[in-house]
Amino acid sequence: MSAPERLLLYTLLGLGAGLAVIPLWYMATVALQPKIFILEAPSSLLPRAVTVDNFVKAWTENDFQRYFFNSLVVALATTVISTALSAMAAYGFARYRFRGKEILFGVVLISLMVPAIMLIIPQFIVAKSLGTLNSLHGLVVVYVALSFALNTFLLRGFMEEVPRELEEAIFVDGGTPLTAFRHVVLPLAQPALATVAVFTFLFSWDEFTWALTSLNRQELRTLPIAIATFQSAHQTEWSLVFAASLIAVVPVIAAFVLGQRFFIRGLASSGVKG
Repeated sequence: MSAPERLLLYTLLGLGAGLAVIPLWYMATVALQPKIFILEAPSSLLPRAVTVDNFVKAWTENDFQRYFFNSLVVALATTVISTALSAMAAYGFARYRFRGKEILFGVVLISLMVPAIMLIIPQFIVAKSLGTLNSLHGLVVVYVALSFALNTFLLRGFMEEVPRELEEAIFVDGGTPLTAFRHVVLPLAQPALATVAVFTFLFSWDEFTWALTSLNRQELRTLPIAIATFQSAHQTEWSLVFAASLIAVVPVIAAFVLGQRFFIRGLASSGVKG
């Protein structure tokens, strides 16, 4: 790549990063200053007076802490269960031959094409019959089901690239397929596992529609619902609303930072490349 092309590329990347960062920066500016400065014109990208009172008030009011930990429990449980089940299914699709294998995997792919909103009514009927409405574990079950297909698709592409000779060496030493899966495939699949874990965490942390549909008990609300109700309760207090929104963003950023060294490698070597 020539110097002008590299300069153009970095310029475009910088503009894209700026468009993504500026809204968050403005939210932080509003959240870090007292209410009296919010509606002043012209607006500023730097706080005129810094205070953390908005974050303290947002965290302690309207049962925000309870909703935060509800979301954290649901997101972590969904991530662990979905990643584990998808890894096992992907290993089966990648390594074993059985009747109807390609048809079954085609069904998995077709499920990715169905808009989630179209599944609300069937999900509600099934959840009601199973007695999982108005429960956090009911959310986990649905979120695992919704994330399973994409995770399996991504992990299968990666596991097909793992050399079979490594597993055959385990079998020669008397190991079982489970031993090969645990001690050979999973360690080598860490980039792909981190990728699907981040995707699953983000999805289950931010999901709003099904949580709003299935939860009627106020104490079981998750953070997206809490943010919506928080905004309606504090319509003119944008500093509180933005502070609450920034608190909700922290686990998302933490998840991406913790998995970033695996994230790009996982995307490059997973099923995305076909």
